[in-house]
Amino acid sequence: MLDPRELYTLESDLPALDSPVLVHVLTGFIDAGSAGQLLRQHLLENLEHRLVASFDVDQLLDYRSRRPLMIFDGDHWESYDEPTLELHAVKDAEGREFLLLEGAEPDIAWERFIAAVQDLVERLGVRLTIGVHGIPMGVPHSRPTTVTAHGTRPELTAGREPWVGRIQVPGSVINLLELRLGQAGQDAMGFAVHVPHYLAQSEYPAAAAALADQITAASGLTIPTSALRAAAEETRAQIDEQVTASAEVAAVVHALEEQYDAYVGGSGRGDLLAGRGGGFPTADELGAEFERFLADQPKSDPPE
Repeated sequence: MLDPRELYTLESDLPALDSPVLVHVLTGFIDAGSAGQLLRQHLLENLEHRLVASFDVDQLLDYRSRRPLMIFDGDHWESYDEPTLELHAVKDAEGREFLLLEGAEPDIAWERFIAAVQDLVERLGVRLTIGVHGIPMGVPHSRPTTVTAHGTRPELTAGREPWVGRIQVPGSVINLLELRLGQAGQDAMGFAVHVPHYLAQSEYPAAAAALADQITAASGLTIPTSALRAAAEETRAQIDEQVTASAEVAAVVHALEEQYDAYVGGSGRGDLLAGRGGGFPTADELGAEFERFLADQPKSDPPE
């Protein structure tokens, strides 16, 4: 394998980090409700941060499969939405620094990229790595937002009830990174927030707020969420208005509410993947659902 350190460039004035947490949010895999991206945007817009390292995306991206957007204005090319993959040092609400890895998920050289991240984890003394994203599930928007938690040690997810059993799904860098870190003896975990499948293609701030809460609970960081919760309330009001206007949609939501309540209450184990009855989805069913979701995604990341 080529030297993984050739994939990134460290800034010259590195901050003095004290066993930081590393949060990673990458585009390109499943992110229902744009949950992870809403959280990434929220962190960078509301918390003080500075660049720590930049990855050479030319070595990692397939531009023809995810063509970056360009703006043409009349008679000239005005701009190019240049893809980036960067590591930032971010200060939480109490001034404690953590690391945020954000940008485009590599299309190629996964193992080399992961080796580079592992190298950064060791060089910067990272104590815990956390990945976040959203997945489409058969849950109603009118119930508390839930998550699937996973980690490299059982102790990292202690007290969290699993929502799915043993399944097979398409691979991703974010999940492979967690696996490889665990194999190397590093603490790593992830949170997949459950987004109502009928809202998977829309922005869903409640899911981003839930991810922020999970990061806080797992790491001790203090992440402000008032802006996300305000956006979630506004979105909830808009959704409720649309549901009220359609008897058919209202019936679907009501059925999901009954299924959710039965599941949480322990009186039933319905399929929360896509609102069907009959137990947990099989590996093939969940894999197919994820494949359908991915197929619906645009080939290029949407503009900010």
